[in-house]
Amino acid sequence: MGSLAAGPWIYAVVAVSVLLDVFLPVLPSGVLVITAGTAAAAGTGAAAGQVPQEVPDILALILSAATASVLGDLVAYRLAWRGGERLDRAIARSRRLTTAQERLGDALARGGGALVVLARFAPAGRSVVSFCAGAAHRRARDFLPWSALAGLSWAAYSVALGYYGAQWLGATWLATGVSVAALFGAGAAAGFLVRRAPAS
Repeated sequence: MGSLAAGPWIYAVVAVSVLLDVFLPVLPSGVLVITAGTAAAAGTGAAAGQVPQEVPDILALILSAATASVLGDLVAYRLAWRGGERLDRAIARSRRLTTAQERLGDALARGGGALVVLARFAPAGRSVVSFCAGAAHRRARDFLPWSALAGLSWAAYSVALGYYGAQWLGATWLATGVSVAALFGAGAAAGFLVRRAPAS
């Protein structure tokens, strides 16, 4: 990971992983982002003389993860928008997806998208929100700004976990493990809040 983080490939790997995990939520994109943040904090790139300083690496990592998150949301949204009756029937068969769609619709109709931001941290929440927003034909201008805020918040939080975890605990597997546990903890809390949110 250290040699990968020293070059430009880490941004592409992070971007592809984050973009695809809207379709495959089992992909460990959050773990990858944290690990890259840990490696950046260790100064692998700066120490090797590859980059002038660490801060641009951190900013580029956040921007690549956030941009890929929004692009993935947009692709899922557009696919669901065009999914037609087949996707509507699939959502109708799942009480969980139907409820999520109703809650999302209510939140967007009220002009609030806190649910979109919360769902970005919850396990598979991003997938449910993006597909439900498209299937319900919610306007892109109502959904995408919240998706951008969600992606940026998640990316900044994940990178900060890796970076500051390494600063405080050293660039070790312990630091990465504690940071990943914090990410999963935030996901569990977000999932709880999404489930407790009133449907109307």
